[in-house]
Amino acid sequence: MDVERGRELYAKQAWDAAYESLSAADPESLSAGDLELLAISAYMLGRDDAYLEAWQRAYESHRRAGDLAGAARSAWWIGDYLRFRGDRARATGWFARGRRLLDRVRGDCVARGYLLLPILHDHVSRGDHGGAAAVAVEAGEIGERFGDRDLVALAMMEQGYALVRQGRVPDGLRLVDETMVAVTEEELSPVIAGVVYCNTIAFCRDVFELGRAQAWTSAHTRWCERQSDMVAYMGTCLVHRAEVMTLAGAWSDALGEVGRAEGYTRGALNERVAGQAAYLRGDLFLLRGELGRAEEAFREASRRGREPQPGLALLRLAQGECEAAAAALSRALSEATEPLQRAALLPAYIETLLVAGELEQARAACQDLGDVAERQGSQALAAMADYARGAVQLADGDARTALVALRHACEAWQELGAPRETARTRVLVGQACASLGDLDTAAMELEAARETFAKLGAAPELARVEALPPRPGDRDMHGLTARELEILRVLATGKTNREIAETLVISDHTVRRHIQNIFAKLGVSSRAAATAFAFRHGLV
Repeated sequence: MDVERGRELYAKQAWDAAYESLSAADPESLSAGDLELLAISAYMLGRDDAYLEAWQRAYESHRRAGDLAGAARSAWWIGDYLRFRGDRARATGWFARGRRLLDRVRGDCVARGYLLLPILHDHVSRGDHGGAAAVAVEAGEIGERFGDRDLVALAMMEQGYALVRQGRVPDGLRLVDETMVAVTEEELSPVIAGVVYCNTIAFCRDVFELGRAQAWTSAHTRWCERQSDMVAYMGTCLVHRAEVMTLAGAWSDALGEVGRAEGYTRGALNERVAGQAAYLRGDLFLLRGELGRAEEAFREASRRGREPQPGLALLRLAQGECEAAAAALSRALSEATEPLQRAALLPAYIETLLVAGELEQARAACQDLGDVAERQGSQALAAMADYARGAVQLADGDARTALVALRHACEAWQELGAPRETARTRVLVGQACASLGDLDTAAMELEAARETFAKLGAAPELARVEALPPRPGDRDMHGLTARELEILRVLATGKTNREIAETLVISDHTVRRHIQNIFAKLGVSSRAAATAFAFRHGLV
């Protein structure tokens, strides 16, 4: 009775009730197939120990029945879970056990395809994406022969990832999209559906396919909501939702979702996503100017194994510790082995270099980012590269050329529904227009940015815009940047370098570098002369 009821409840995705019924059944009445249902129900509830035990029982049941192919497939499930948990030695042992069983199976079977997946993951870990793609094709062909949709989906997903990493972006993304059709059409088993959802959304985020990440996150949310007692994938779903909300400017809602995600502590996937949740919380606090809370969150992310860069470096920059920010980002970039990993760090690095006045280094980093964007073909990455290019050109005094890149960036961010990024770009557009004498357009661009920052609650960026002149360019700035003019005005009050640094929350080193630039641009050699020039030309 319990077994039959458990099967019915499993089919309805009533995981808690299915697990209770199958657990309460006489162990002798459970077939290997029933034990697999018990394992999956346990996993969906975040009961990982029970999940592993049930698969081990299924493995033994298959072996006793002489179903060596079934036992080998069970060995793959056990090994894959252990691999995910980081227990490499035991995982390797189970994969080897599965292959040894297959040596005794005559003919082909679907388990051979599943046991190719660990080989695929080894290729990925070594950065051999061509090898990974080849193994994925072989596994997918086995899945097709046996009509195993789960294996076909896993293989197609991994092949798509590998192609994108090889630079064959359109081909790879087509396979990723086809995989997602299978999951949204509910063709896959519950665990594999969750794996495909979570892996693909994270992959789309990491390769800057933000539109796809948004679309699949909406589909994943609907999938999770249909399973009210499901635990396994909830933390990941909520973090992905928070990432989408952050881009869309719904920061309070995003913090709420992060808080909910951190409440899901049961299950391997929820444990792993905790670091990303903490990092995102830090990012949101930083955007709102809550620097102390941002610091705590980034430290928590690091404790949970999530690299806290570039967020922590941007926090240091906001605290005026420009050298510390640059050093941290330089270190992280030196460890980034893939171009897309570098692309995630370069915008913050360029911003830091510009604050430090290191224009040549910023220009080189900008070229690096542009090269990655060109190869990848991502709209978001192209917008990041255009913004960085425009910022560097503006700092170099080439406002006219900067405007071309900045207009492209602004249009892309608007299409992606990213209000904060759009507003940041409009600030630079306004400054560029002002330097070209188009004061009306400059004022309108800055006003639009100011309104957006106020609506978002972006206190630091709102303060920076408010500090700009009401009509930028009303006075001849004599080649000074907005930051240099800001420093000159404080210098003119008689403050020392240290006092200027404390007032503007920047480092002493940054102040010294900017003052050297100010002296050079104004043609003066002393603080007194700079002060006199500022008063004589109406700069203060």
